[in-house]
Amino acid sequence: MKFIQRLKEKYIWFRFIGNRYFFVALFFAIWMLFLDNYSYIEHRVLNKELNELETNKKYYKEEIRKDCLEIKRLNNPDYVEKYAREKYFMKKDSEDIYIIEFEDELLEKENQN
Repeated sequence: MKFIQRLKEKYIWFRFIGNRYFFVALFFAIWMLFLDNYSYIEHRVLNKELNELETNKKYYKEEIRKDCLEIKRLNNPDYVEKYAREKYFMKKDSEDIYIIEFEDELLEKENQN
């Protein structure tokens, strides 16, 4: 016991470490940071997931806006014909269609698959 008393007198920081309230506070801090259901680590994971979901929300809202614009355009019969010709390579009976694909585009399609 005298040995501990001498250490406390010699080293000031040892007084704080040897205090039981310090141990309780240290235990509480470790518990709250790592072991609790609402720990700091869990909050970090949830915040990361929340940011990811908000990014997805922005993306899907933009896609919905584009689709709504496309739907409004498709109400026009001339645009429907143009869209069908460009996207689905449809043609009139008296027409011939030639599809020209460049090597760069073919390489990109292969890389995507």
